[in-house]
Amino acid sequence: MVAQGFTVDLDKPLVYQVGHLGEAYQEWVHQPIVSKEGPRFFESDFWEFLTRTVWWAIPTIWLPVVCYSISVSIHMGRTVPEVALMVVFGIFIWTLMEYTLHRFLFHINTRSYWGNTIHYLLHGCHHKHPMDGLRLVFPPAATAILLVPFWNLIKLLATPTTAPALFGGGLLGYVMYDVTHYYLHHGQPTVEVPKNLKKYHLNHHFRIQNKGFGITSSFWDKVFGTLPHSKSAKNR
Repeated sequence: MVAQGFTVDLDKPLVYQVGHLGEAYQEWVHQPIVSKEGPRFFESDFWEFLTRTVWWAIPTIWLPVVCYSISVSIHMGRTVPEVALMVVFGIFIWTLMEYTLHRFLFHINTRSYWGNTIHYLLHGCHHKHPMDGLRLVFPPAATAILLVPFWNLIKLLATPTTAPALFGGGLLGYVMYDVTHYYLHHGQPTVEVPKNLKKYHLNHHFRIQNKGFGITSSFWDKVFGTLPHSKSAKNR
């Protein structure tokens, strides 16, 4: 049962509260609270620790895996140009996954207790507390679990000699995405391209949250028609 008029207490662990919001969850989670540190998620120190990740842990942990995966394809006889092509293709595949996951999974509408709870853990917490520096990148433990089906899918679709390079490329794309995402929230770009990308992403958070799902680029938003309108176009 959903409690009528339920109010989330930000001074208590949030994860097991948000489910009680029911249909009001979507409105609540898309009203951001801008602070550099988010609230506690769990009473348990262990589970709380797993939800907090410094940004530099992502390249530190996963770039060695990327390099190893790429080297496996080379040692299996693939030429460097062939491997480079597979890596680029893997990055390209990741960009589509990035868009698809963000649009169709991270922005799914939920109203049930467990639906709200899972959504909050996946992405809702980021929209509620977009500047929480320790919850901007994906926890490595969760990434490790998700890499298992990703690797199995690539092995199914690719040849034994190209699968490692494709996997490495996809994982490299993920690392680029997570580091870029952190920078778009906490960096202060002075060059035009990252400045525009930062505006594009913050527009998704604070103005039009049902469009602009690309993080590293707006390419797939253009392809699938989810490019947000500019303010000037909206006022015409």
